[in-house]
Amino acid sequence: MYIKVRVKPNSREESVIKESSDHFIISVREKAERNQANHRVIEILRSMYPNRSVMIIHGHTSPSKLVAVD
Repeated sequence: MYIKVRVKPNSREESVIKESSDHFIISVREKAERNQANHRVIEILRSMYPNRSVMIIHGHTSPSKLVAVD
């Protein structure tokens, strides 16, 4: 399953907004430096989809990402 994610780094509060079944907006406190925000997004998605692998397919350096959840 593929999920489209829009990431907002450097936010005051962490939040997850589900816009549709396959589109999320995730705000994280981590900076968009040295892959910190990406790691936090993966942690959040793993908590939402336990026992599944979560991997960023496209958009490692962009706020818009395509994530595979298997």
